[in-house]
Amino acid sequence: MDRQEASDLIRSKVKNPRLIKHMLATEAVMRALANHLGEDEELWGLAGLLHDVDYDQTAKDPSRHGLMGTEWLEKLGIDNRILQAIRSHPGLIPPQSRMDWALYAVDPLTGLIVASALMHPTRSLQGMTPDFVLKRFKEKRFAAGANREQIQQCEKIGLSLTEFINIALEAMKGIANEIGL
Repeated sequence: MDRQEASDLIRSKVKNPRLIKHMLATEAVMRALANHLGEDEELWGLAGLLHDVDYDQTAKDPSRHGLMGTEWLEKLGIDNRILQAIRSHPGLIPPQSRMDWALYAVDPLTGLIVASALMHPTRSLQGMTPDFVLKRFKEKRFAAGANREQIQQCEKIGLSLTEFINIALEAMKGIANEIGL
């Protein structure tokens, strides 16, 4: 599956525009991390783009999130490494590879960055710094749904929290118009 086919698939399965923006942000960050770590950008990007493909259908049964999507994707011949990462991102199975750990940590970080942008004086990603996001990270009540422990698993891929946030923020700035920030 190429990127266009993946994009068409998510747009056919996911109706919430904010969720699509989250998936695009996750894709951008996963690509940037792959580039930084010398990994396969296409593979990592597809994992990020497709990771919530089943969210609309599993919202009322979170125990199926990640499973239903990988069942669909498996029938389409998606690489097993992507399927593994998608299954591990909601905690259904333990992350094993660097890509698994990256997706596990990136998923909540994109939400924290979006929430931070909405609190920034510019109400956008432009002008935002990693320090601004780190301050929000330390405020436990801020974007409470963004699991801080999960984000800190960036250490499993060899990045400090500051490095991780910087890479993610820059990646998201690169698609700011696409995600409305």
